[in-house]
Amino acid sequence: MHALSIPTWIIHVSSVIEWIVAIWLIWDYGEVTNNRRWWALSFAMLPALISAMCACTWHYFDNPTSLEWLVTLQATMTLVGNFTLWAAAFWIWRSSQEEVGGREEVGAGGTGAEEKPHTLI
Repeated sequence: MHALSIPTWIIHVSSVIEWIVAIWLIWDYGEVTNNRRWWALSFAMLPALISAMCACTWHYFDNPTSLEWLVTLQATMTLVGNFTLWAAAFWIWRSSQEEVGGREEVGAGGTGAEEKPHTLI
């Protein structure tokens, strides 16, 4: 008897595949936009992928006590991954705020094209 049922295996494996595809798509988006912040996000996703692969490996071998170190590695990679994902997301958000702020400053800086108030007299 295996530790996981077939439907549970399908969910585990498909989740790992989806995460790999997401990493790849985010990397491609970074290439298309030439924005290295998105590359950082794809790298920040790797610890979570390692965590998932640890869990799948441990379950594949039916959760033996000799591989319990994988559980510790999985938990550590989940923690590290949460921080790396937060940092990458914060970097993307922060840079988008700076870009929006920069555009507003240029528009408010006075280009000489401002409309003058209309008078009826």
